[in-house]
Amino acid sequence: MPNTLLDGTKAIVTGASRGFGLAVARELLHAGAHVVGVARSESALRDLRDEHGDTFDFEVADAADPSLPDRLLVRHRPQIVILNAGATPVVRPIQEQTWETFSTNWHTDVRQAFNFARASLSLPLEPGSTVVTISSGAALRGSPLSGGYAGAKATARFISAYAGAEATLRSLGLRFVALLPQLTPATDLGAAGVAGYAERAGLSIEAYQDQLGPVLTTEHFAKTVGDVVIDDSYSAAAYLLTATDLRPLD
Repeated sequence: MPNTLLDGTKAIVTGASRGFGLAVARELLHAGAHVVGVARSESALRDLRDEHGDTFDFEVADAADPSLPDRLLVRHRPQIVILNAGATPVVRPIQEQTWETFSTNWHTDVRQAFNFARASLSLPLEPGSTVVTISSGAALRGSPLSGGYAGAKATARFISAYAGAEATLRSLGLRFVALLPQLTPATDLGAAGVAGYAERAGLSIEAYQDQLGPVLTTEHFAKTVGDVVIDDSYSAAAYLLTATDLRPLD
C-alpha cells in the first residue's frame, strides 16, 4: 500500500526515464507526492503516467536547457527538486578523448546544477523545500576512464553547497543536499564504468565488482533519497552513499 508521508507535496525529478531517476520518481509517488518527471525520452515517462495516473506529470526536455528551471519551478511550485539527469560519459583513457567527449558532463550535469540552483534561489522556492543534487563518488576519487565526469560531478557538489550557503545567508529556509553514490552496475552508466575498469584491471566484471563490495541498487538509492527529503535532520551539505552506509562529508 502507498504511504502518505508526502501527501500534498509536489516533486520534480530530472532524468526520470531510467536508472536512479526512474526509481526515485516511483519512490516519491509511493510516498504520496505528485511527481513531475523530466527526461528526453517520452516513452518511459508515458509508461509512468499510465502506471500512476494524474499523480504523475511529465515534461520531455533537456535538463540542461537554461529556460527549463524557471519554467518548471514557476508552473509547478515544487517543494522537492531532484537533479538526477546527466550525460553518459565516453569510457576511454584520456589520450583517446577529444575535448568534446571529455567535456560532455560539464555541458549537462554542471549546467543543470547551476541553472536549477540559481532558479531555486532567485524564485525562490517556498521555505522548507529541498533540492537534492546527484553527484558521484567519483567526485572524491576521480574517474580516469570517464573524461571530465569526476570533475563535473565535483563541481555539481560545490554548486549545491554554494546554493545552500546562500539560502542560509538569506534566511530562505531551503535545504540543498548533494548525494554521492558509489559506482554500481545497477544503472546503464554504472555498468559501463564497471566493465571499463574491470577490463583495465584485467579482471572479470564479477571479480571487479567483488572488490567494490555490495551492489548499490536503484531501490536502495531511491529509498535513501526519499529518507533525505522527508527528514530534515539530514542537514549536511553532502553525503557519500554506499550499499551499506550513508556518510556525511565535510
